Amino acid sequence: MAKRVLFVCTGNSARSQMAEGFAKAMGLEAFSAGTHPKDAVHPLAVAVMAEKGIDISHHRPKPLDLEFAKTVDLIVTVCGEADEECAQLPLPVPKVHWNLPDPAKAEGDENEGLSVFREVRDKIENLVGQIVKQLWE
Repeated sequence: MAKRVLFVCTGNSARSQMAEGFAKAMGLEAFSAGTHPKDAVHPLAVAVMAEKGIDISHHRPKPLDLEFAKTVDLIVTVCGEADEECAQLPLPVPKVHWNLPDPAKAEGDENEGLSVFREVRDKIENLVGQIVKQLWE
């Protein structure tokens, strides 16, 4: 049976979406949500994931559903604000926190933005790989 992981961010527009994409590609049943979801997935997140052969262009930001969150095997918060908010919730599910910078706050032109998104994407890929190993051990 596939392990179920929920990635939570504030906007659910970049970091948590990339984590969901990697986790699905690595065989997990993965989901993502936001404590205050944005209107759309960030286009640079879509672009850098496509470079890895993972299509998240069909993903949409979703609000955190507490009842659904109780059904997963692990919750991963990927930003400080989501971690603080989730700490206040009565969720009987193990939670880990990854303190990842928000690539959407990168300054500069599109090339500089892509560079920041790639750096965060690569960290996420590594961290998801570690989670996959831990869940299957």
